[in-house]
Amino acid sequence: MRIKNRLKELRKEYNLTQEELANKLKITRQTVIAIEKGRYNPSLGLAFKIAQLFKCKIEDIFIFEEK
Repeated sequence: MRIKNRLKELRKEYNLTQEELANKLKITRQTVIAIEKGRYNPSLGLAFKIAQLFKCKIEDIFIFEEK
């Protein structure tokens, strides 16, 4: 199972730096980097916060892929 995401794309659409996004979500910049690179899958609560910030559904950001 693999989960891809569009976080970097959305962050750039909203003209946010990784640091700015991290501050808005109350997480570290390193966590933002890890999520964008697909090395870390956020908790459900964090996924909801991200979706709410970008005014979209979780599944519009995080894409489940079966291998």
